[in-house]
Amino acid sequence: MPELNALAPDFDLRSTNGDNITLSGLRGQKVVLAFYPAAFTGVCEKEMCTFRDSLSGFNTMNATVLGISVDLPFSIGAFAKQNELNFPLLSDHDRTTIHAYDVAFPNFAGLPGYTVAQRAVFVVDEEGILRYQWTAPNPGVEPDYDEVAAQLK
Repeated sequence: MPELNALAPDFDLRSTNGDNITLSGLRGQKVVLAFYPAAFTGVCEKEMCTFRDSLSGFNTMNATVLGISVDLPFSIGAFAKQNELNFPLLSDHDRTTIHAYDVAFPNFAGLPGYTVAQRAVFVVDEEGILRYQWTAPNPGVEPDYDEVAAQLK
């Protein structure tokens, strides 16, 4: 797991609209990194929709929310459209970012060799410093959204 109060690992990931987004390119604003196991699954859909519904509050705190999974860009694009998500979803299809953040979850859903992102949330400050991290004890547990919001204040 990356160290708290240290520079968060940078990444360069493809978004649903085909743009590449880097963490370093978001300096000057707070960033919520919401790692989730798989698009079109119940808990992941509920989590991303909760972030969607909370976005106006995060925007008032100069915060950007990014959802990150290993799903391919066209899959997360369909997931974003179906759920009317109003923040970028990023594809870590080569799994470098989930390994950099130490949130790789192997053998997901009993599929040997299939590694996804463990459900986890990180808050990065305007300088790129990691200020908060939470990892679910299992994929069925959602983050404490109030706690995430409190970390942004």
